[in-house]
Amino acid sequence: MVNSVVLVGRLTRDPELRKTSSGMSVASFTIAVDDSRKGPNGEKVTVFMPITVWGAAADTVVKFTRKGALVGVVGRITQRKYTNRNGVEVTSTEVSANQVEFLEPKNARGQDDMGFAPDQPAPGPSNQAKAKEESKNLDSIDIVDDDLPF
Repeated sequence: MVNSVVLVGRLTRDPELRKTSSGMSVASFTIAVDDSRKGPNGEKVTVFMPITVWGAAADTVVKFTRKGALVGVVGRITQRKYTNRNGVEVTSTEVSANQVEFLEPKNARGQDDMGFAPDQPAPGPSNQAKAKEESKNLDSIDIVDDDLPF
């Protein structure tokens, strides 16, 4: 039997980090995934899937993702049963992630670490001077024909 899931979606909120009693990190978040089927009126159907990731991967997810980030999740479906405060037995289905991939550049949805929007040049030397310097460096590359793969 196989229990494997691959999802691509956007975080609906910032991930939450908790620690177990042994000190292991656990991050929880929910992603919105578009379903391939359409609703009764032809509208898009979105599935909201809770995700849990453990260990160092949990710390990384919390550090580098925020609400709206596009991620790919590889993991397995898990179910938990518990009794809520009203005495009703509840079954919870979630994905226990083995791997979380960041599918957008860090500054694609807003500002980079320096606080500048991606389409806004950072202050400093002019961009023309930088481009000239970069093209100067490219002119001096020596490639031997034997190194080419074709």
